[in-house]
Amino acid sequence: MSSIIQDDQVFNNEVSFCKVYSKESKRILEERFLQNRISYYIDWQDKSFLQRIFGVDKDKILCTVRINKADIERARELVSGLEDVKVRDFDRVGNRGKNKGKTKKK
Repeated sequence: MSSIIQDDQVFNNEVSFCKVYSKESKRILEERFLQNRISYYIDWQDKSFLQRIFGVDKDKILCTVRINKADIERARELVSGLEDVKVRDFDRVGNRGKNKGKTKKK
């Protein structure tokens, strides 16, 4: 009997979708993703020691939201108009390296 899972199969389709800079925007983003059945993972960035001591605004945060790459277009529509959310530019990143190694003929 053979196994279904092969060694060369890759199941990790997770991408860093956006960075969120406020608690309120994170709350709204989570609600929208849950209502639209988009699974996500929040990767928290730690503040430095000086940021914790001298940080004025307690509602400011920094986290990266990771989603499945199949949900990028739907998620992009859901986050449009949210303040303090910076969506990663997938068009520019996706085209990187396409022409690598090719030379232009004159």
